[in-house]
Amino acid sequence: MQIAQRIAPCLWFDTQAEEAVNFYMGIFKDSKILNMSRYGDVGHDIHGMPAGSVLAIAFELNGQAFTALNGGPVFKFNEAVSLQVYCETQDEVDDYWRRLSDGGDEAAQQCGWLKDKYGLSWQVVPTILPEMLADADNEKSERVMSAMLQMKKLDIAALVRAYAG
Repeated sequence: MQIAQRIAPCLWFDTQAEEAVNFYMGIFKDSKILNMSRYGDVGHDIHGMPAGSVLAIAFELNGQAFTALNGGPVFKFNEAVSLQVYCETQDEVDDYWRRLSDGGDEAAQQCGWLKDKYGLSWQVVPTILPEMLADADNEKSERVMSAMLQMKKLDIAALVRAYAG
């Protein structure tokens, strides 16, 4: 296997790696499974996974390499790490937001952040937002920040209005 990137996130699931990969591949158009490995008999006393069950899946979403690992219930996702999806249009924001949050934790949705049904945190971000927040005119960036803090799913038009004053 040729490694496409030197750094790629490894996502630890209990036993849902294959289900999660299929879910994500249904959302991101340019996606593919690169390979899949399975647990064997060796190490069963340590990992406890049935022989033949999925160990890991190397996959890509929009050209970004990932690994999904069925590692058991030892670790859970938390908000300390999230995946960012940058969107050019409100239609893209709306689509990714709807699809990624389907079955997820609605209480965790704030300022463009959401938690999917596997507990993984995502940020659905309009590409214009970092530019507005980094503007040298502090009043403009503060208005954008204030508007963003009132939102769950980000609204590009409202952010642009706040930026303009």
